Amino acid sequence: MTGSTVRRLSWEDWDTPREHWLLAGDARDGRERSVLLEVAVRLLFPTVLVLSLYLLFAGHNRAGGGFSGGLVAGQAFVLRYVAGGPLEMREAVRIRPPVIIGLGLSLAVLAGLVPTLFGATILESTYFQATVPVLGEIHLVTSLFLDVGVYVLIVGVVIDLLRTLGAGIEEQLVRTRRVAR
Repeated sequence: MTGSTVRRLSWEDWDTPREHWLLAGDARDGRERSVLLEVAVRLLFPTVLVLSLYLLFAGHNRAGGGFSGGLVAGQAFVLRYVAGGPLEMREAVRIRPPVIIGLGLSLAVLAGLVPTLFGATILESTYFQATVPVLGEIHLVTSLFLDVGVYVLIVGVVIDLLRTLGAGIEEQLVRTRRVAR
């Protein structure tokens, strides 16, 4: 076996991952990780986001809407934060939270004020119906735009809270590690 290196594994590290296929970035903060939790969150994250979108779109006629859909989507990001920490959150959301909050608030305010341009009252809703060749009949209520704005606003607030509160927790962990040394 000349020219080749054989790596010997000890009994303790035979099951240690050699590839970083679950990591969002290159560097980690060195804390204990649960691979089972990370895999479960990677499977649950898109599922919870789809559920939140269902609540958003079904909210006008049934239980749900922008607020409850936004809270459910926020819980998906909370799961992602718990599993991967702040690095995972930065990888999941590349837009800064104040931009998301501003976008949601702007959309909600515009959805409320646009009816006044057409002589209606603030927050008045209009119902549109169209037939699309492949999809069939589509119904659109203009209050959906208000719900979408609230949805985006709530998601932005939850992400901002995670980054703000999470930064304090991470700083406290760094300080306790320095004291322990």
